[in-house]
Amino acid sequence: MRLDLTTLNLVLAIEQTRSITRGAQQEHLALAAASKRISDLEARLGVQLFERRARGVEPTEACRALVRHIRSLHASLHALESEVMEFARGIKGHLRIAANTGSIAECLPPDLAAFLQAHPQIRISLEDLTSAEVQSAVAEGRADVGVFTAPLLDNRLQTCTYKPGRLAVLVPKGHALAAREAVSFDDLLDYDLIGLHAGAAAQELMREQALARGRTLNARLQVRGFDAIAQLVEAGLGVAVLPEDPADRFAKVFAVQRLRLDETWAQRDYVLGVMRQERLPTVVQRFVDALCPAVRREEERSKA
Repeated sequence: MRLDLTTLNLVLAIEQTRSITRGAQQEHLALAAASKRISDLEARLGVQLFERRARGVEPTEACRALVRHIRSLHASLHALESEVMEFARGIKGHLRIAANTGSIAECLPPDLAAFLQAHPQIRISLEDLTSAEVQSAVAEGRADVGVFTAPLLDNRLQTCTYKPGRLAVLVPKGHALAAREAVSFDDLLDYDLIGLHAGAAAQELMREQALARGRTLNARLQVRGFDAIAQLVEAGLGVAVLPEDPADRFAKVFAVQRLRLDETWAQRDYVLGVMRQERLPTVVQRFVDALCPAVRREEERSKA
């Protein structure tokens, strides 16, 4: 017996209704046919999917695991249908990009706009993840391209330098440090630090730097999004380290002061990563060429 959508949908219906009878009705199957499908599936998988009770059935742990995969399959089928239907509307490709918050705030949007203007028949989807999550998404095939900051955690990826970036400091207006143009990281460790959620590249970097100094990072407030960080700094709840460009913008909007972070590690590069393979899909290659033109020129020289 092969796994088929009718049987898998039946399992989902029974799990939802807690009844083989109602599940069969929902999938427009006769009760006997539905029961046989479930029995055949249990025999093939070698596990019991439902425990029969006086007033229906209860899914087993094996059934719950199967249901998770069925729902994932439904999501994939929906995405497949949506993407294929886009070809009827003139869309010729779909590029899935995962990027860390810093790159989205500092450098990626204008390049995405320029790429879409040059390639209007390519659809782009963008997901905001931590640098570690970006690398996992690309390595596992959930994203075509990733934009993140070092370190490289997965050797299944091939990378190129995308753009330089720099970390800066935000403090409230009137703060004890506000009169300075630059501060060291040691200066910040005496204050509460407002940062992104755990796992964000800058947050992990600061944690490592604090440990190297034998200090504790007072990261009592962690949020998603640099605008939330700026508002918390303005409210006097702490100081923050974030990319320089958004820090400059927030200093014009909120009652905060932007300071230079006088540390060598404050300078960091954004990296473009793709799955390591001999030949990239055309859409992915075009995007890499657009964002990393130096790599393309070097490849052209090596072929000459």
